Amino acid sequence: MSQEENLLPCYNRGCGKKFDPNDNKEGDCIYHSGYPVFHDAYKGWSCCNKKCTDFTEFLNIKGCVKSYHSNIKPAEPEKPVVDKSKWNEIIEVIAQPLSNGSALERPPFETPQVNLMPDVSPALLEQIKGLTSNISQNICESKVQIGQSCKNNSCKATYNGPASDDEVCNHHPGVPIFHEGMKYWSCCQKKTTDFSTFLEQPGCAQGKHTWISKNNSKRAKCRMDWHQTGTFVVISVYAKKYQPDQSSIKLNPIRLTVDLFFIEENSRYNLDLELRGIVDITQSSVNMLPTKVEIKLKKAELGSWAKLDFPRATEEETEEDSQNDENISAQVEAVDLSDL
Repeated sequence: MSQEENLLPCYNRGCGKKFDPNDNKEGDCIYHSGYPVFHDAYKGWSCCNKKCTDFTEFLNIKGCVKSYHSNIKPAEPEKPVVDKSKWNEIIEVIAQPLSNGSALERPPFETPQVNLMPDVSPALLEQIKGLTSNISQNICESKVQIGQSCKNNSCKATYNGPASDDEVCNHHPGVPIFHEGMKYWSCCQKKTTDFSTFLEQPGCAQGKHTWISKNNSKRAKCRMDWHQTGTFVVISVYAKKYQPDQSSIKLNPIRLTVDLFFIEENSRYNLDLELRGIVDITQSSVNMLPTKVEIKLKKAELGSWAKLDFPRATEEETEEDSQNDENISAQVEAVDLSDL
């Protein structure tokens, strides 16, 4: 009988060698004292917690224990006993209903917003490098015509010559807000439900007249999407070739405002949302990427939002809002208060 025929297979896990029973010394066998564990695509051993995803790599994991070779198969781990008497038992799982309410007190919509400082991708800066506006700047250099109206919000003055430049301009430096039927300016927040009364509100600030509009940009359209986890809401505004230093992301605990400027098309994208839940501003962030703006909002409370935002205006009010954004002063002139 040859020497090879005298060798016995070692059944210690992870060894895989053959040994001579007459020459079996302590330390000859390096093996795993535990059992293999396969979980979530990982493969490893219970005794040494070495894990990997590749099966060949798993087979080559070196043992963690030294001893004698053994020709006795180790006992398999006991399987849990299945109680077949409960096979027909119905297990009822009741999902807890989502709550649109909040344990935290909801702050006012008009709470001052904070500018979120974005993390701007170098690839975006490279994308917009060298881009210039294709809109002529002659408008800013043209002469003011007699009878031309001041472009500042709610100012009714007209240009009557050089002396008009020395006049005090009473105007609203803020923006018009239409929320839950109320109409007001963000700068002074004098609220009214009547649109004509809103247009007649005198300016709350004084300054110089603006005879030529500095904002000649068009409205841009961008696709917006969002998803959420238990702790974050992630909003994506898909856009390309926008100007980071002329764009802004503003936030208060329940309101998000996005303003993006596209220099090549001289257009702006605006998004103003009243958020369904409350967010933690200090742990929220913005990434400006070549194909999108990604806004990551930290939920102030754990849980799921049924929707992203609350509708802020009726269709009629939205139309009024759109007109105001383009030229609120022109609307003031168009309203004949004698007919009201």
